Amino acid sequence: MKCYCVVNFRESLQLLESDTPTPTGSQVLVQVRAAGVCHSDIHFWEGGYDLGNGKTLSLKDRGIKLPMTMGHETAGTVIALGPDAKGVEKGRNYLVYPWIGCRQCPACDEGLENYCANPQYLGVHRPGGYADHIMVPDARYLIDIGDMDPASLAPYACSGITTYSAINKIGFNTFSKHPIVIMGAGGLGLMAMALLKAMGGVSPIVVDIDPAKRQAAMEAGALAAIDGAAPDAAKQIIAANGGKLLQGVVDLVGAPSTTGIAFDCLIKGGKLVIVGLFGGGASWPIAFIPMKALQILGSYTGSLQEMRELMQLVKEGKIKPIPVHTHPLADADKVLKSLIAGKVTGRAVLTA
Repeated sequence: MKCYCVVNFRESLQLLESDTPTPTGSQVLVQVRAAGVCHSDIHFWEGGYDLGNGKTLSLKDRGIKLPMTMGHETAGTVIALGPDAKGVEKGRNYLVYPWIGCRQCPACDEGLENYCANPQYLGVHRPGGYADHIMVPDARYLIDIGDMDPASLAPYACSGITTYSAINKIGFNTFSKHPIVIMGAGGLGLMAMALLKAMGGVSPIVVDIDPAKRQAAMEAGALAAIDGAAPDAAKQIIAANGGKLLQGVVDLVGAPSTTGIAFDCLIKGGKLVIVGLFGGGASWPIAFIPMKALQILGSYTGSLQEMRELMQLVKEGKIKPIPVHTHPLADADKVLKSLIAGKVTGRAVLTA
């Protein structure tokens, strides 16, 4: 079994080899066909998150142990099952839901394993998809994808489910009647646009500092694409909405600059859903939050039920595929570095 692993934070991924494991209990062994390279992987590779004011959340201090095989956007073929595994078949292709919880805490009891306080996420706490095989702890986390292309579907396990859940938090009554703002036009942003259309939403206003990504957003049907680095970005967003303040913002960047723009362009009672983990500290005057009656929500991936709902939309052909660029598994480190450098448009996927 070949795995491309983080052996030391901020150092090149290394190829490690080991015996291919044999599933026990309800485990399922999946031969990896496709593994998305996600922006969240950058934060893992860096070893932490910027909390602003000179503070950092260290993954090492939170019990993450190296070496670790990254990759939480995985699709592949079932090749072996433990004696208690049920509901899947050898030789069929499945999408892997990676946001696995302890199944014992209150969040897990409510079906929100992605909010588990003792998570077992694949590619974070357990070996992930930057490998030729991945062990899935239970068949319930596998979603049948039939004859659909694994490389095209792998990103739905994170970018898809993350944006689907965030848009749900804005609410149908808002996004179906009013343009919302999407901060970031990378892989997540393009995915959000595709999902918004499939969910009955009107065309959004997209914000990004990269001209190529703004152009990609316009080609995907954005109402407008605004340069987030412009000093009057908030005014441009409002102008693009006919001079009216916005009802909702989905921030896929999560930086002080993007949350600041969002704060300035939201209507009283508006909703800001923060997804991105770029980091830093917010600079809002606290009194303005109740004065503007803003709802500021964090959104972390999505539930297994939301994943099933999303894949139903995909199977019904309601979601236009986003650009996916495939690369050999052996290029894992090279592709990750390209993503770090901001040179990836759409989604990069490793194939084995």
